[in-house]
Amino acid sequence: MIDRTGLAEFLRRRREALQPEDVGLPRGQRRRTSGLRREEVAALCHMSTDYYSRIERERGPRPSEQMLASIAQGLRLTRDERDHLYRLAGHEAPPRGSGTEHVSPGMMRIFDRLGDTPAEIVTELGETLRQTRLGAALMGDSTRFTGAARSIGYRWFTDPAARALHPLEDHDFYARLYASGLRGVATLRGPDSRAARLARELLASSAEFRAVWEQHEVGLAPREVKRYQHPAVGHLELQCQVLLDPAQAHSLLVFTATPGSESHEKLELLSVLDAEQAAAR
Repeated sequence: MIDRTGLAEFLRRRREALQPEDVGLPRGQRRRTSGLRREEVAALCHMSTDYYSRIERERGPRPSEQMLASIAQGLRLTRDERDHLYRLAGHEAPPRGSGTEHVSPGMMRIFDRLGDTPAEIVTELGETLRQTRLGAALMGDSTRFTGAARSIGYRWFTDPAARALHPLEDHDFYARLYASGLRGVATLRGPDSRAARLARELLASSAEFRAVWEQHEVGLAPREVKRYQHPAVGHLELQCQVLLDPAQAHSLLVFTATPGSESHEKLELLSVLDAEQAAAR
């Protein structure tokens, strides 16, 4: 059963505890609100201000589990706080472990400060959970996929568009890399895991995957420099720095170019082009 009063009070307290700079928002000069405004939280949670406001005012329908997940992430809740939120709303708390999609507050705080940098947060299966705007400009919106296609390793063997951003001479390596990574996760998580199910689906649908899988490669590491062939700015060579959250098996990937290099100039151009497109929408 939903505890409307407890839920409303908990959300208000968590909202008031957050400052704009905690979530990558500008403070502004005339700010009088203690913490975040309701409309700011609603935007972070990808929902309407009216919907969020009704919850804080003890009105409206009981939030769904999907809505609660968005609220927990938007308010940068810890796992314990997230579980408390679910119980206040009358739902069972989500299971913990490697399958969770709730990004830790610490990783989100770092991510929120990367607004001018290509970056993304991914699961151990290569599913993009969060992506900066410049990350989406570089690689496309990787958060739009559903089902098995959320995994870049799965898309690599099933969707030709997944390969378009990389030079042809790198394709064989990526096929080996994704198969190696999937084998490692499937072995770690067991035969009933999502990783094992993805492997079985690919074995049934992709001859290329079957050939690479049969090599039994494990532990293949990504190259230090990733090469991209972007449709707007052309060839880029980027370094990828990785921050791992082992408790939730999430990785923050940050893509940078050597200052003064041609790739650095192209990244700056891509940022300008993306800003122009955003302003035109």
